[in-house]
Amino acid sequence: MAVETKKETLGFQTEVKQLLHLMIHSLYSNREIFLRELISNASDAADKLRYEALHNSALLESDPNLEIRVDFDKEAKTVTVADNGIGMNREDVIAHLGTIAKSGTADFLKTLTGDQKKDSQLIGQFGVGFYSAFIVADKVTVETRKADTEEAVRWESDGSGEFTVEPITKDKRGTTIILHLKPEAEEFADGWRLRNIIRKYSDHISMPILMRKEVMPTAEEEEKEEKEEKAPEWETVNTAKALWTRSRSDITDDEYKEFYKHISHDHTDPLKWSHNRVEGKLEYNSLLYIPARAPFDLYNRDMQKGLKLYVQRVFIMDQADEFLPMYLRFIKGVIDSNDLSLNVSREILQKDPAVDSMKTALTKRVLDMLEKLARKEPEQYASFWKEFGQVLKEGPAEDYANRERIAKLLRFSSTESQGPEQDQSLEGYVSRMKEGQDKIYYIAAETPKAAANSPHLEVFRKKGLEVLLLSDRVDEWLMSHLFEFDGKSFVDIGRGDLDLGKLDSEEEKQAQEEAAKENEDLVKRIKDVLGADVEAVRVTHRLTDSPACLVVGQHDMGLQMRRIMEAAGQSMPESKPIFEINPEHPLIDRLDKEVDEDRFADLTRVVFDQASLAAGGQLDDPAAYVKRLNKLLLEMAD
Repeated sequence: MAVETKKETLGFQTEVKQLLHLMIHSLYSNREIFLRELISNASDAADKLRYEALHNSALLESDPNLEIRVDFDKEAKTVTVADNGIGMNREDVIAHLGTIAKSGTADFLKTLTGDQKKDSQLIGQFGVGFYSAFIVADKVTVETRKADTEEAVRWESDGSGEFTVEPITKDKRGTTIILHLKPEAEEFADGWRLRNIIRKYSDHISMPILMRKEVMPTAEEEEKEEKEEKAPEWETVNTAKALWTRSRSDITDDEYKEFYKHISHDHTDPLKWSHNRVEGKLEYNSLLYIPARAPFDLYNRDMQKGLKLYVQRVFIMDQADEFLPMYLRFIKGVIDSNDLSLNVSREILQKDPAVDSMKTALTKRVLDMLEKLARKEPEQYASFWKEFGQVLKEGPAEDYANRERIAKLLRFSSTESQGPEQDQSLEGYVSRMKEGQDKIYYIAAETPKAAANSPHLEVFRKKGLEVLLLSDRVDEWLMSHLFEFDGKSFVDIGRGDLDLGKLDSEEEKQAQEEAAKENEDLVKRIKDVLGADVEAVRVTHRLTDSPACLVVGQHDMGLQMRRIMEAAGQSMPESKPIFEINPEHPLIDRLDKEVDEDRFADLTRVVFDQASLAAGGQLDDPAAYVKRLNKLLLEMAD
């Protein structure tokens, strides 16, 4: 373009006034994002020059060190972002800054094929980042010169629908963007503020981002500076190294630990981490950490969660929760990929099959880490389970594809445990099953003690059968989605009619049938007393030491789950328990021989209420229970 070209005023090639207004006020939710976008564009320009220089070294001229400079002027109320990248000529400026969503990098990528495309390291999928400048600026000036040309151009606009283009002289190649800040955005003309934004969003850009060094001068230095003009000193603000893009062999454990603390704001070292580079149909780097301790809001499903998302080392979002399922919300880490579709503001992931594929792969990666930890370092895994076990129990309901793998990672307390610790795996349980046992037995209760002392365990202790003891609030919900393990179905021993199958001998089964027949009259008398309070009354074969117990109907909701739902404000359908009696117990034998119907009714009610308490239930009328019990005690004393 000839130097004589004069300043021109042109219109944007879209309905820009409305579109810019929409972008500035709607697409971006965070104003500081403008600096991320401009630095990213500058990085793209430098990457493009670096690639082109492989074939034409003259493009580098006498300035081979690529860098980005960020500066500000408090008095002029400006922020400047400059690079020494590829730059633009007049046609480029009109094409790329005059048309919204026109991406020069995208056009550049179309010219690449094969290995060139793989090596180019260009983002190339965002076309509107430049216009984020108008979030904070009421006027934007761009001065640019393309590499290997003498032509330079100034572009200027207030975002109102027109822009001006005019030729200028510029000593060096590259692009300088000057933002004339709005009154409400003058906070950004501050070195500390800009440094923080760069470290937050662009810390891992692969080239140095420089700012003027700000040091408080002494009185003598101030006097000296007034006499002689001193050139400003520049310092690198970003680390300029993306740890997750480096080879694992080049990274020390201490570096991994420090990086974890940086991204998680956790002062303790992580329990484990996994660093991987995936190549093929999808290409991405991932660095995943298992924390050593749970955050305070772990059980709030609205907690801040997800991985830090980068695209070519440029920070995109802090909690990208689309890459891991909810039950792995405690995982911290970074994912860096080029294969993702973002909306025009780079803030929201578009619905993309690539995201689903990466989620599947990353989930398996985390499960691999946990399996290895459980197998090789059981003590470390026990520590992990204490912190995150209840969250992992959400897995079988949320992740059907990995349900069997998650089940192997679960830990429970059982009648084999030495105390209330959840230290038994399902694989361990199956390995200890008795000959002829084809089911995994469990009992759910409100507390570990209530589960360990449940009367339903009596026949299992007698036969030496192991029972899982469940007392976490999530347990009943878990078991409603965990139907079997290793071909063995789960059975709640406090629900429905207990059938031990081959574990009961023919003599035992016959004795049970005879006991039920012999006590038909007693069962009827008790049912007449309890009436609508119970679904049924029957003779039990669960008990050896207790007089009676309550059983939940086969298809009814358990007491624990019912309480959770009611606490959440859900109205639950009425459910009546089944009352089972042990006719061999002296108390039931005494009840059977009672001829005074009033006394029989009082004693029946006391036994029923005690069974309800043993099951962890609450009495509808505690005062009536105490009154009946006191009455019986007085009669015994007399």
